[in-house]
Amino acid sequence: MSTTTSSSSFLNGERAVVLFFIAHILFSLPFSLLLSHGVPLSLLALAASFVEISYDAAASSSSLFRTRRGASSGILLGTVTLPALLLSKLTQLSRGFSLAQVSFQEIHYITLQYWATSATSFVVLVFLSLFLLHRTPLSRKDWGLGFGLCFLFLQASLCFLALASTSSQSGLQLTFKLSWVLGHGLAAVMLIQHFLGTFPSCASIGEALLVTAGIVLYFGDMLLLTVMRLCGLLMSSDLVTAEFETSRSEIGIIIQGLLLGLLLYPIPFKYLLRVWEWSTNTASAESRRYSEIRRSVIFISLFVLVMVGIVPLWMQFVHEFHLHPILWVLSFVLSDSFKRLSLCIYWVCVICLSVLYVYDISKNSRVERILLRKYYHLLAVLMFVPALILQPEFLDLGFGAALAVFLTLEIIRIWRIWPLGQPIHQFMNAFTDHRDSDFLIVSHFSLLLGCALPIWLSSGYNDRPLTPFAGILSLGIGDTMASLIGHKYGVLRWSKTGKKTIEGTTAGITSVLASCWLLLLLLASSGYIFTQHWFSLLLSVTVSGLLEAYTAQLDNAFIPLFFYSLLCL
Repeated sequence: MSTTTSSSSFLNGERAVVLFFIAHILFSLPFSLLLSHGVPLSLLALAASFVEISYDAAASSSSLFRTRRGASSGILLGTVTLPALLLSKLTQLSRGFSLAQVSFQEIHYITLQYWATSATSFVVLVFLSLFLLHRTPLSRKDWGLGFGLCFLFLQASLCFLALASTSSQSGLQLTFKLSWVLGHGLAAVMLIQHFLGTFPSCASIGEALLVTAGIVLYFGDMLLLTVMRLCGLLMSSDLVTAEFETSRSEIGIIIQGLLLGLLLYPIPFKYLLRVWEWSTNTASAESRRYSEIRRSVIFISLFVLVMVGIVPLWMQFVHEFHLHPILWVLSFVLSDSFKRLSLCIYWVCVICLSVLYVYDISKNSRVERILLRKYYHLLAVLMFVPALILQPEFLDLGFGAALAVFLTLEIIRIWRIWPLGQPIHQFMNAFTDHRDSDFLIVSHFSLLLGCALPIWLSSGYNDRPLTPFAGILSLGIGDTMASLIGHKYGVLRWSKTGKKTIEGTTAGITSVLASCWLLLLLLASSGYIFTQHWFSLLLSVTVSGLLEAYTAQLDNAFIPLFFYSLLCL
């Protein structure tokens, strides 16, 4: 690695957009949040910038991790996305608290989630820094990495002071809170190594950091629910205070149980399969044939046990369901049966017609796959916008069900479960591009999550009516128009090595602004009041569009979260 870092290498397009994004969030914070939360975030962003520069320089000369080809490390982007999102959400809730529409308990809970994601990013950056120091000869140490470590430990000191001063608490409570927050970081480091080792060349460092941080935060919330319930049943503990608690809906609990059950399911299946294969002989061809059938039987039996037996029991343990969760879902759907069943029929018809049409095109034309995939972005607009306006709660449940189906199909595809594993693999390959691999196909997950997360995050207090539409607008409208116009009419490129064009970015930004205007007119007729300045909306759309133009990361994952964060301010 070089001993100097040029300004051109420091401020490439992606880093400039991300740093401007952080600066805009800091400028929008109230003074109390700026000192306690904004300054640590700015230090985290500076540390991530230096670590990213050092990592990219080291990766250009030697192989560090088996990450996705053609993408930069994305460390800065992956580091700040979730903390910045939660800080923006905290800013929004602070406005609601000043109007007595948000409880102090909810403010505390989001604050704890913010510190957990910050600690996750901090621990991962320390791990990457130590990894680089270990891999780099003493004579070639980079001063940028030293600056990064200095910013990291300054950020850690400020975070500790902020955590210690949030409320009057005993030393044992503070120790429990610090252990809980740092535990997220340690779990993320182990998970990110496992992820990059199990699925090589499937993600960049930044993408892996975003995914693992999100999973750890989600799983940590599930574990917290369980611990709180156990403490309430077995003993009166002062460790789990009110700031760990927040109200949760039945739909949220069901989605959380489904997704985490599916994410954890491969672990017992893997070990059960090993035990079974060790005890059987599959030398002959006939034995191997029967082995595949028995393997499928084991898969289905364990799947039913986990998803129909164990997961609903956990749901009922952490939340008061008056019915069995499966019966509760049926009751919820039938409570407004005409609208919700009609919506289901509409979704099924749109999906079947679109999938068959696009699959036929992919087999019989020379259209680039990146353009074929934009049909699914438009499909998201057709499916989700009417449901979000007419049946938002049912759409929440629908997103959870769709993600559960996608996870199940991906597990079947990866494990090649007979008889569906191979056909699903062949079908999915028709829609993959350079960002996918045989190990893991992520594009459909990122599109669905990109549309779902802003909607889920907008539940509860929301004074910005456009925030639930952040994913649908940025992916279904902006990203699609940018790709189509850029591919057909684009001439002026943002960089010499990139494919993104100024014409495409302009089309994407303009189309999102036009869609926002139409949506606001539609929402105004339903009684919504637009409280955001048009210049702020223009800035939010422009920053998100520039990120799409400059980033080499999986834009379906990052752009909706960026856009949502900016709309919250």
